[in-house]
Amino acid sequence: MRLKLVQVGEEVLRRRASELTAEEIRSRDIQQLITFMRETLRDAPGVGLAAPQVGFGIQLALIEDLQEYSKAMTAEQIAERERVPVPFHVIINPKLTPLDDEQVEFFEGCLSVNGYTALVPRFRRVRVECLDEHAQPRTIDAWGWYARILQHEIDHLNGTVYVDRMFPRTLMTIENFTWKWKDTGIAELKSRLLV
Repeated sequence: MRLKLVQVGEEVLRRRASELTAEEIRSRDIQQLITFMRETLRDAPGVGLAAPQVGFGIQLALIEDLQEYSKAMTAEQIAERERVPVPFHVIINPKLTPLDDEQVEFFEGCLSVNGYTALVPRFRRVRVECLDEHAQPRTIDAWGWYARILQHEIDHLNGTVYVDRMFPRTLMTIENFTWKWKDTGIAELKSRLLV
């Protein structure tokens, strides 16, 4: 079952989500929600989906970056973003720690800010301590695009949307980005837009 995606302006996207107990995680309702969220994520398609994006204020998010999602990118763009396929997994009650101070800037979109994209700085390397869908502890060390996805989804669980972190002058429709800017390097783009 595909769930309705909540768009910016809905309160659930601006509140810190509630943590789940191990018993709640293993419940039929949460397991069914994970199944429905996975269908919604793949149907969108997207690389991550947090429960608040489908109206549930709980600390649960899904991540999956399939290789086919990068097929329109050049090998150079994939390398620049440090993007590798990431298998489906669930993060619950995540705690994120940057592994160093290095940040990188790339364009991000969001299923809850439909039709727009902007340049967003994110930590290049992070560690996430969380529970999985079986309530088992998990530690994830991530870098590159995977680290960006994790930060984006964990932001949703804390009531933050990428527009809170973006360079405001880079906000544009996805249509304009694709037409005019997608093949422009970040340094050139910043020199032209952030003046």
